Amino acid sequence: MKKLRFLPLGMIAMLLASCSSDDNNNGGPVNEEEVITTVTVQLTPQAGGTSVTLTSRDLDGDGPTAPVITVSDNLTTNTVYNGTVTLLNEIANPIENITPEVIEEALDHQFFFSGSNGIGTAAYSAPFDSNNNPIGVNFTFTTTNAANGNLTVILRHEPNKTAQGVSNGDIANAGGETDVQVTFPVVVE
Repeated sequence: MKKLRFLPLGMIAMLLASCSSDDNNNGGPVNEEEVITTVTVQLTPQAGGTSVTLTSRDLDGDGPTAPVITVSDNLTTNTVYNGTVTLLNEIANPIENITPEVIEEALDHQFFFSGSNGIGTAAYSAPFDSNNNPIGVNFTFTTTNAANGNLTVILRHEPNKTAQGVSNGDIANAGGETDVQVTFPVVVE
């Protein structure tokens, strides 16, 4: 005859508490979300000329102070710009560049770009992730009409990169969570 052993009730409670249902990392490392205080987009005309720097700086994060957004110059119509996005945590000492981490975790990240009022269109440039899907740290932005508009930059975490249109920059089916979203007011002349 088998003997059944009973654990004391306190020991059972300790075992259950140590097996939290929100630990879904399957034994892997926990990847904490980075603090992003500053988004800088550098736009350099392919044919030469003056670069334009777009910066959003929010040093209090979700605090009451709105981000400070600056645009160094106007864009030129019918011009192809090479774009680069840089993400910083300026609260850290020393300041931490988050961009290499986004590239390292390429399968889990993608930038999306949209220009309002017909100011231009974006296309992805290398580097791409290991499945040849875009990351968007580098891109081209081609201006069209002379107009005032907005250039919106969104970084999605864990988007569905195989969903319809996502690899071409359409955020509609991307899913995932927004890590950062910034809208820059720009003038194309």
